[in-house]
Amino acid sequence: MNRWWLFVPLGIFALFVGLAAYQLTQPKDDFVHSEMIGKKLPQFDLRAATGGKPGTSTADFTDGKPKLLNIWASWCIPCISEAPQLERLQASGVEIVGIAIRDRPEDVERFLASYGNPYSKIGADDLSEVQLELGSSGVPETFVIDGQGTIVYQHIGDIRASDVPMLMEKLQEAAQ
Repeated sequence: MNRWWLFVPLGIFALFVGLAAYQLTQPKDDFVHSEMIGKKLPQFDLRAATGGKPGTSTADFTDGKPKLLNIWASWCIPCISEAPQLERLQASGVEIVGIAIRDRPEDVERFLASYGNPYSKIGADDLSEVQLELGSSGVPETFVIDGQGTIVYQHIGDIRASDVPMLMEKLQEAAQ
């Protein structure tokens, strides 16, 4: 009797091991490819997230000057760790516009009082509509926007000290 079919499971297992071994030899790609790079900001007009700063709209990004657009929230732990880097960028002359996600004005004010306020404007995105239109998957995320309102770079996660020079370079490139 022909028992070749007994080797089918072994062949499937060998194929699986071979495929897994091949994938392990491929270089790791840490870069998240954004679909929004090179596209204009979506149209939005957000009310102020706090009484201390005005809200923001798409028009704020079309004055010819590149800016950072920082998506954040008072309840976001990594947002606390990036606060010193945002202050450093702002002290270097970078204009940072913030969008607070699903936040209450009193919580936004408490966060800014505790960790600093590097923002020229802060809009309130109560339902995360603008965040989702930007292709942002979480907080914090930061976008480099050129002076015509085009997204030129998306930084996912908190900004660390080592990221500051790269963001400054992206802003300089956006100014050209």
